[in-house]
Amino acid sequence: MTLLTPPQIDQAEGEQMLVPHSDFAPEGPQPMEVASAEATATAVDAQVVDEPPSARFTWKIENFSKVNTKKQYSEVFLVGGYKWRILTFPKGNNVDHLSMYLDVADSSALPYGWSRYAQFSLSVINQIHSKFTIRKDTQHQFNSRESDWGFTSFMPLSDLYDPGRGYLVNDICIIEADVAVRKVVDYWSHDSKKETGYVGLKNQGATCYMNSLLQTLYHIPYFRKAVYHMPTTENDNPSGSIPLALQSLFYKLQYSDTSVATKELTKSFGWDTYDSFMQHDVQELNRVLCEKLEDKMKGTVVEGTIQQLFEGHHMNYIECINVEYKSTRKESFYDLQLDVKGCKDIYASFDKYVEVERLEGDNKYHAEQYGLQDARKGVLFIDFPPVLQLQLKRFEYDFVRDTMVKINDRYEFPLQLDLDRENRKYLSPDADSSVRNLYTLHSVLVHSGGVHGGHYYAYIRPTLSDQWFKFDDERVTKEDMKRALEEQYGGEEELPQTNPGFNNSPFKFTKYSNAYMLVYIRESDTDKIICNVDEKDIAEHLRIRLKKEQEEKEQKRKEKAEAHLYTIIKVARDEDLVHQIGKDIYFDLVDHDKVCQFRIQKQLAFSSFKEEVAKEFGIPVQFQRFWLWAKRQNHTYRPNRPLTPQEETQTVGQLREVSNKANNAELKLFLEVAIGLEMQPLPPPEKTKEDILLFFKLYDPIKEELRYVGRLFVKGNGKPTDILKKLNEMAGFAPDEEIELFEEIKYEPNVMCEHIDKKLSFRSSQLEDGDIICFQKSPQGLSSEECKYPTVSTFLIYVHNRQVVRFRSLEKPKEDEFCLELSKQNNYDEVVEYVARHLGLDDPSKIRLTSHNCYSQQPKPQPIKYQGAERLTEMLIHYNQISDILYYEVLDIPLPELQGLKTLKVAFHHATKDEVVIHTIRLPKQSTVGDVINDLKSKVELSHPDAELRLLEVFYHKIYKIFPLQEKIENINDQYWTLRAEEIPQEEKNLGPNDRLIHVYHFMKDTTQNQQVHNFGDPFFLAINDNETLGDIKMRLQKKLHVPDEEFSKWKFAFITLGRPEYLQDSDIVSSRFQRRDVYGAWEQYIGLEHSDNTPKRSYAANQNRHTFEKPVRIYN
Repeated sequence: MTLLTPPQIDQAEGEQMLVPHSDFAPEGPQPMEVASAEATATAVDAQVVDEPPSARFTWKIENFSKVNTKKQYSEVFLVGGYKWRILTFPKGNNVDHLSMYLDVADSSALPYGWSRYAQFSLSVINQIHSKFTIRKDTQHQFNSRESDWGFTSFMPLSDLYDPGRGYLVNDICIIEADVAVRKVVDYWSHDSKKETGYVGLKNQGATCYMNSLLQTLYHIPYFRKAVYHMPTTENDNPSGSIPLALQSLFYKLQYSDTSVATKELTKSFGWDTYDSFMQHDVQELNRVLCEKLEDKMKGTVVEGTIQQLFEGHHMNYIECINVEYKSTRKESFYDLQLDVKGCKDIYASFDKYVEVERLEGDNKYHAEQYGLQDARKGVLFIDFPPVLQLQLKRFEYDFVRDTMVKINDRYEFPLQLDLDRENRKYLSPDADSSVRNLYTLHSVLVHSGGVHGGHYYAYIRPTLSDQWFKFDDERVTKEDMKRALEEQYGGEEELPQTNPGFNNSPFKFTKYSNAYMLVYIRESDTDKIICNVDEKDIAEHLRIRLKKEQEEKEQKRKEKAEAHLYTIIKVARDEDLVHQIGKDIYFDLVDHDKVCQFRIQKQLAFSSFKEEVAKEFGIPVQFQRFWLWAKRQNHTYRPNRPLTPQEETQTVGQLREVSNKANNAELKLFLEVAIGLEMQPLPPPEKTKEDILLFFKLYDPIKEELRYVGRLFVKGNGKPTDILKKLNEMAGFAPDEEIELFEEIKYEPNVMCEHIDKKLSFRSSQLEDGDIICFQKSPQGLSSEECKYPTVSTFLIYVHNRQVVRFRSLEKPKEDEFCLELSKQNNYDEVVEYVARHLGLDDPSKIRLTSHNCYSQQPKPQPIKYQGAERLTEMLIHYNQISDILYYEVLDIPLPELQGLKTLKVAFHHATKDEVVIHTIRLPKQSTVGDVINDLKSKVELSHPDAELRLLEVFYHKIYKIFPLQEKIENINDQYWTLRAEEIPQEEKNLGPNDRLIHVYHFMKDTTQNQQVHNFGDPFFLAINDNETLGDIKMRLQKKLHVPDEEFSKWKFAFITLGRPEYLQDSDIVSSRFQRRDVYGAWEQYIGLEHSDNTPKRSYAANQNRHTFEKPVRIYN
């Protein structure tokens, strides 16, 4: 084990799933991950007690491809006094990726309740070029339940085992772990209100970004007062009114003793649960929310508040240098976006903001009557707002890597910001000179994490005193100024070494927690903005409503605290059975959650409870008989026996303990009331051991209806024939109607409803108290046209299996398109048949279905294969949850045929025209690259009929491979690599013994990253002779690329190996720089053309995977 400085962790890799290792790999984000990603960061970030011991462990695994065990552990290493090891699944943890975790090595031997927290990264080293090393970082609170943590999908196995990629060299894999151990204090014992006087906001799943913004806005008292003064009425519903929901939220933040929920507010936005689990951008939400409030304030006493607080103005100008001409345009802003990259602090960003651009040469300005003119272009501020919101551009698009990246560079911001500095250089000459633009820092919004997710929290000083507070979801803590300012600058954090004498190089981690948004308040407006807000600012109806809510909440809390003193008694009656059976339920007798409930003190005598029942139902005590319910072995729930006179003398608490072996606070009873001829209650009949209480349901096969018709006592030795007339009377049938009887036995996992022999005694049919008999008219003579389910048994099976499925087009995965009532037992062919019939499609095999992920509320990444699920149930189940959503798409060819094909996207580069066309090639999986080329030839325009094509693999603007014509296409991956087809130039076909083919790439140096070489544009091959100089090939390059002389003269030429450029002179022999024979990693030796990238930039697009769900923030109401 060595202590080294770990390279900077590439946060763009952080999108992979962080999970504890298990032998069953999750397919999508799990609830524990949602909680972990935020709760872990939340709990830990503010509670560092000591500086963390840290170390790096390097694990070299030889004969890696020959490892035949499912999982493999490294040797144990020590960090922070704890034992750790790396756990890998060389062939993947039930996924086609390398799975890798950090594991607590001695977890089984640790004492009960142990936990430890570590910030760590795991890496697979690229042994050819370190810049392709894959490194991912995370943090976790380890405990007995989650003793390992890491990445189930660390990297694709296809990349790991490809010898050309550089991760396996001589069958050796090198893995590194950088671990920093932190000590934490208890998170949950903290009382925010008691400790700080403020309360936090509950996180709905991924709403920490919203919580930090809401706390910032709430702590601008003038804004809060304006929200309170927005007109609302007592008839408004908070879930449908943004003003009322925000008023309610602010009131609770001001007067509540515990953290406040935001569900009412997000409902008023029109968000569903899915939106609450989507992490969005603070800046975007701030703009949308302020625009919405500005609109809602129009025509009210607080109209214009948003503008008064947040609106400033700047002037865009273009001024000619040689003639008297100036063009200006005034624009307003609610926030300013400041560059972080290349700027050391806020002042540097403002300098850059007002930087003057020269318009000259090819870029001259066209002035109206003067034509093209040299000019100066820039921005100056006309006025700044009282509350200045600064958005720091921590995220930006990297065109070289073709992805969004987070800028974690150090960026300083002052406690006091003077925007009048250096003779008011940021301000227009027309700006009001009487206004002093001196600002003081009010709040710092922080983002901790990477580009694909993370955690937001805020440092705020509500009264602008020296005391700062950290608002981190539910938790509010006091913080000092250093934590709020300096520690949020970003940059690198240097950790002390565990063994200082062992290695002198510092151990550094990039700080992924840094300021993202700043709020400054102008000092001259402080008294106005930081004003007093009290109850008189809150509308009376709002105070009454919220106080009532608070009282109800307090009552619930009190009931919860006193719950051990009470028993909940749920009383079911015949009326409940009549109301529920055939509507809410079909099986068993009643849903106990929908019957009358009594909250009774445990010490109360049961006889007193009967008095309560008499008052509630109007049934005198002497006519009441109560039955206990019992859960049977077949999981049905039936009345079991009546209470004995002795039991009725007990207290409610004693009776509950007798009736309920499970230790919960409920007692479930059935109230039997005998009804006489005049519909008056009678005393309950005497019950002997021979009497059996049966319940009866009537089934109508024509109407497909089931209903409860009553109960009867029968004698055990009696027969069903004895009660047929009574049953006909209960059903409203003729006395001699032929009826069939069935016993409803159970319904899980399958329905069991068996025919009763009317000639056998009830005892012989094994009937007992609480059993259910379903009866119906004899089904004989009923045709299948008249009724689909002729018997109650077939009807109950249908009801048990029926499933209404909501179908959505895969192209519109948030919108239900149509619903179909299906059976859970429908097989694959039946389901697609129903869908095709609904869509009016002749061929059901062109339907492809995709299951729903219940956690992410998105389609699963992989569709259901043809006949890949036996039953509808399998299509709907996701782990232990059952969904009612399926996604469909209509294919242009049958699915079985498509599954036998390999689909490739190939970019064809035309030989003479400057165009690239993407072609989709579909061929049988056993086809070769030669087949792809032949298919492509029929689709593209060639420069001449005999032109030959080749297929290349391009990645990050480098050519990694020319595919042999015989290579099978089944394993070609076009998801990460670009497949490029092009004509083979004539000069390359006739290479002599002294000629060779070299790689030529465009590049530029990144001034912000130690002059690192970044490739761009289209790479290509060039045929050169052994004797050619750079001067010789420059002419050919210029002609090939059609570059004008003036521009070409600015280009530099270098021989580059492993990212290091060696600049060439015109007289240098080019071929002498290249190794003679083809070597491994040939793409890392090339001629580099250094120039600026003038090609049109692609705007940032979301990843082009099968489904894209990143959406802008929208407030719908």
